[in-house]
Amino acid sequence: MATIIPAAANAQTESSQTETAILETTRQDDGAIIVSAPRFVPQGALTASKTNTPLIETPQSVSVVSRDQIDLLNFIDVQQAVRYTSGIVGENYGPDLRFDFLTLRGFIPVQYIDGLQAPVSSTISNVGVDLYGFEAVDILKGPSSVLYGTTPPGGIYNLTSRRPSDRTSGEFQVKYGTDDFKQAAGTFTGALAEGLTARVTGLYRDRDSQTDYVNARRAYVAPAVSAELGPDTRLTLLGYYQWDRVEGDTNGFLPAVGVLVDNPVGKVKRSINLGEPDYNFYQRRQWGMGYEFTHNFSSALKFTQNLRWGEYHEYQQIIYGASLGADNRTVTRNNFPFQDDTLQFTVDSRFDLNFATGPVEHHVLAGFDYRNYREASAFAFSSGGTIDLFDPVYSPGIYSAPSTLFASTDQRLKQKGAYVQDQARIGDFILTLSGRQDWIKIDNYAANAAIPVDKQDKFTWRAGATYVTQAGIAPYVSYATSFQPVVGQTLGGDAFKPTSGKQWEAGVKYDARSLGDNIKLFATAAVYRIEQSNVLTVDPANVLFQVQTGEVVSKGVELELVTRINQQLSINASYTYSDAKITQSNNPAELGARLAAQPKHKASIFVDYTHTSGIGAGAGVRYLSDSNGVVALPGSFITAGGVSLPSTFTSPSTTLFDATLHYDIPGWRFAVNGSNIFDKRYAGRCTGEVSCFFGQSRQIIGTVTKMF
Repeated sequence: MATIIPAAANAQTESSQTETAILETTRQDDGAIIVSAPRFVPQGALTASKTNTPLIETPQSVSVVSRDQIDLLNFIDVQQAVRYTSGIVGENYGPDLRFDFLTLRGFIPVQYIDGLQAPVSSTISNVGVDLYGFEAVDILKGPSSVLYGTTPPGGIYNLTSRRPSDRTSGEFQVKYGTDDFKQAAGTFTGALAEGLTARVTGLYRDRDSQTDYVNARRAYVAPAVSAELGPDTRLTLLGYYQWDRVEGDTNGFLPAVGVLVDNPVGKVKRSINLGEPDYNFYQRRQWGMGYEFTHNFSSALKFTQNLRWGEYHEYQQIIYGASLGADNRTVTRNNFPFQDDTLQFTVDSRFDLNFATGPVEHHVLAGFDYRNYREASAFAFSSGGTIDLFDPVYSPGIYSAPSTLFASTDQRLKQKGAYVQDQARIGDFILTLSGRQDWIKIDNYAANAAIPVDKQDKFTWRAGATYVTQAGIAPYVSYATSFQPVVGQTLGGDAFKPTSGKQWEAGVKYDARSLGDNIKLFATAAVYRIEQSNVLTVDPANVLFQVQTGEVVSKGVELELVTRINQQLSINASYTYSDAKITQSNNPAELGARLAAQPKHKASIFVDYTHTSGIGAGAGVRYLSDSNGVVALPGSFITAGGVSLPSTFTSPSTTLFDATLHYDIPGWRFAVNGSNIFDKRYAGRCTGEVSCFFGQSRQIIGTVTKMF
């Protein structure tokens, strides 16, 4: 006999119903200043299970960077926000002013916004939407297709928008810092009427770059309105619009001889610009509009629907370095204008049911999602002349963009997915079983499309077990699968199958529930092994074609700790060991090679303390071991400009230091944050002879925040 049990019996407040986390400063009767950051230590994430299941009960590694953490450490973008998080590496191409380049367990994660995939392109897995507009960054590690469909085996990350609250509050802040960094931003929320709340978040940024003659501007606005349509029904409208323009260049495309190794001619300036400042520019506009609708049929049955229409449009014209001459100073350049437009409609509908069968309590999730995605891109390619690496002379007015671009991609993807998940609890033991069927149709409209219509259906599943002790220690084990479509065909004309991923993971979580209310702590330890199959590799019968006999294995260990003690001491610490390699390939130059942009070791710790007087300070250190820029035969070398280079373009290990000073009084916060404070010169990544990118130089930013 089944018994319906209230959903609130073991529920956690969902992000859609919480107030946005804002640092609050209060003065006690004895004069002591208390800076409250109630959500600095995460307890849950809807991304992990699409339910209100606490993180400690989720049989998978999940990291959450909360708004409280973002504010205390003054992170500007997602690349910075993961600096002290295990398993994930950011800033892979240095301080890119457009995108967040990330690597998660050896793979490039796909971006989600409010649980729905962002309208990413076929070449970039994120849309660069500004971090200020969001409450948290949820990083779901490992295969996640059972809930999200087409995803890489390393995992995904989700941004949760700031939501309206019936409590009138907000903030306005200004920033100024290195490279003429200027920013004004604010968020305000409150009740408009009984049962009707609203929030508006906005930002304007104008900054230069560590690269000469580069300026970037951004405008962002995100309105949100939430209406109680009844005692059990809520509708939250969410929207955002962002405009970007980068003048002069992006960051990089410098010779490896001068970035990875010394140049015999001299030292290459970190700020050198090898493009054409008066010609190069990047422009983007994007927007999304949708809603979250919830209805409680009873205390045990809930319906949720998330929907969004999104558009993304970018255009760039760039002259960049392509090869280095034998004199080690003459750089030959290419001219590469590029345009990309994506449109996407996506909706996710699900029922959340709690019931019991005898001693077993069930939390069942059943849903259906749909995504209709269209992308068209075009480019042109021509010579960009030459330039001197050490004494660049620019040629304003000589170069012009071609009048015609050639179509690169033109495709539509339609994805339908049905999924079900059961979290069965017997006492302190929780068994999680999930399954999903996806139906995918890809229409290729390009004139040279090998397969006009491609169908790639797939079933994925996940199983996990967790035991939560009364002391807050929770060992777990899980197995999960994933898949991603592959466009193209074999020599025989057969369509490629989706790549498949599978992962074993085991670990333990600890939430320190027995240590008292003044200690908030969440710690995790995990070991994992991921196998990706159906990976493309060269066809032995014809090197111009590919077959799907390749395989990648990624395995590692992740340790992470986030704690806040007595609302004064905050600690973010992590360690990652990652061994991600190609284990099967028909190309000897790939077999056994490490995956690109994934260091074997990443270690970090940041400690911040605030005195009762309101004065606080923090310091952090980050270590990254060496990492490949590309996949190639280990130990092989090439010659560039007469200098021998490893063909993997390996960036050496680096250690970076960060610091902060801040002063709080009721209603105000003054802070100065510094990253790479000793101005370490290092290579973020190199992907070719003249495709190197310096890491972020020293950055000092001051912030004044008025809180309401």
